[in-house]
Amino acid sequence: MLKKIASVSSQNKLLKIGELAEQADVAVGTVRYYETLRLLEPAHRSENGYRYYAPDAVKRLKFIKKAQSLQFSLSEIQQVLGIREQGEAACPIVRDLLNQKITLLEKQIYQMKTLKAELEAYQEHWAEQPLDDPCSQELCSLIEQVADNHLDT
Repeated sequence: MLKKIASVSSQNKLLKIGELAEQADVAVGTVRYYETLRLLEPAHRSENGYRYYAPDAVKRLKFIKKAQSLQFSLSEIQQVLGIREQGEAACPIVRDLLNQKITLLEKQIYQMKTLKAELEAYQEHWAEQPLDDPCSQELCSLIEQVADNHLDT
């Protein structure tokens, strides 16, 4: 059976998992993981368990990597691929997901700026505070102040 698969492999250019991983510049474990998530499926499995993938699996893996570089989660990528496999255009959902990501980033940027302003206010206020007495029961009076009363920013 293995000889038959080898001839099929050379004729149809099926790739073993290691060849696929190398061409897509990912680890073999990544290919296996994506397979468990159903992001990728082998075109064929031999009797001894070897996975053989169609050449377009390289393109699919590269697509997944590009989507991840844009901060798409594997779940979102799975959604996109599922829509595409149903014969529908995937770009509308990609646009929607991208808009959601931008909105989330704007919220996170606002929160980070607010936190930065609060920390700068503490930094300024704490610069004037005397050092704690090492014999004191307090671990650090500066942190203790935060728990008791927040500074107005």
